[in-house]
Amino acid sequence: MPWPEAMTPVRMRRVAVIVPQVAVRDALVRIAEEGCVELDRAEEAAPGAAAVRLQRLRGRATTGGPEDVVSAVLAADVPDLDLLEARRSVELLAGEAQLQERAEGAVRRGEVAALAGWCPVAEVPRVADRLAAAGGALVLLPSPRGTDPPTLLRPGRRVSFTPLVTTYGTPAYADLDPSWPAGLAYVAMFGIMFGDVGHGALLLCGALALRVGRPRRLARLSRLWPFLAGAGVAAMLAGAAYGEFFGPTGLLPVLWLSPLDSPARLLAAAVLFGAGLLAAAHAAGAVNRVRESGWGMALYAASGCAGLLFYAGLAFGAAGLLLHRPPAAVAGATLTVIGLALVALGLFRATAGGGAGCAETAVRLFDVVVRTGTNTLSFARLAAFGLTHAALADLVWRGTSGLAGRGAAGVAAAVLLFTVGTVLSFGLEALVAGVQALRLEFYELFSRLFEAEGRPFRPWHVPPAEPADSATKVIPCSPG
Repeated sequence: MPWPEAMTPVRMRRVAVIVPQVAVRDALVRIAEEGCVELDRAEEAAPGAAAVRLQRLRGRATTGGPEDVVSAVLAADVPDLDLLEARRSVELLAGEAQLQERAEGAVRRGEVAALAGWCPVAEVPRVADRLAAAGGALVLLPSPRGTDPPTLLRPGRRVSFTPLVTTYGTPAYADLDPSWPAGLAYVAMFGIMFGDVGHGALLLCGALALRVGRPRRLARLSRLWPFLAGAGVAAMLAGAAYGEFFGPTGLLPVLWLSPLDSPARLLAAAVLFGAGLLAAAHAAGAVNRVRESGWGMALYAASGCAGLLFYAGLAFGAAGLLLHRPPAAVAGATLTVIGLALVALGLFRATAGGGAGCAETAVRLFDVVVRTGTNTLSFARLAAFGLTHAALADLVWRGTSGLAGRGAAGVAAAVLLFTVGTVLSFGLEALVAGVQALRLEFYELFSRLFEAEGRPFRPWHVPPAEPADSATKVIPCSPG
């Protein structure tokens, strides 16, 4: 898959399902089984016969819909609803209620019915073939003006970081899909704060156990295993650079620096790393603004081209000053002034103008400048929590080694202290590092990526009933 396509949401097409009225149910059953079409639903439609029976059976108020049912299945033939209610066949009633709700959204003319919706481009041929077998057709429609298609981030076959993005919100359909870069940035930040080969190995083992469904009570969290695995690998790499294996045990050489011996270097490296992430977020945000509104709006946006120019100028200027390169410093200052002027112009255009507009622009421009500095310095927390983690591990190891030389009782106490101390420091620091990495991801990075809120793609999927269920719970009959 070409990288530009891999970095965008799944392409959608507006489609219409055209079928004979007598084949509406058959077509809907096939669509529900495929599970890749989002059908438009009738607004303020009255509950169907199946929904009424379902509500009565479950003793629920009419505010609850058939979508609230934990699971649902669809019978191939029209069922006897009274019999389903008598036999308390909740799953079949729920499936039938959903089907009736979708059928209410059909436009009927003569002997033909049509339903509109959205379908991923890659799935159009397969859905069309299934509908053709029912005597229907899938017709491509132009996208309605003023309405964006729903957003579906590309799911990974084995590993996916999309939950990190969807937890923050649904990106607009025109935006980039930052799942993989955001996931890699998250695990890298976690590793810097949790750098220890031994602790990282424990995380990796936990991720592999979660991947295979162990323990069973945590099976519902299995989709998070890529985060744990990535965080474990990143922590092991950072721990190797720090020379940490369950603390400064001396079992590993220091390949880069020891956090407790070189805190200033670690702090500078964390801020530089954060500046690089912010620059990448600014660049992706500029691309998103162009894709959302075109160059006219993106050029002046603080999260668009103007903000990117401003931040790039600051980076070049700071590098020029630190490396004693006057031309680079002058070029950076020039880019900074140009970017800031474009941001100010964009902010002023959003006001009512006049003196009040100038005052509002000045305040908001000051906020942009301050936030740029504070967001960059916020990445110093990577070093701060990395130092905390190293200090706790060092404290546990010093206590362990001090007790180990005091006879058999000392060895037993050392083992107990090392076990309890490692469990406590591991749990506490893993929680802190996970929360802080998420905070940096959301507030510092995603706030520059996304401005518009998208609508998630919600395909209708109801599996068919098992043959045994159909035979015992469903009685084919004529509609009504």
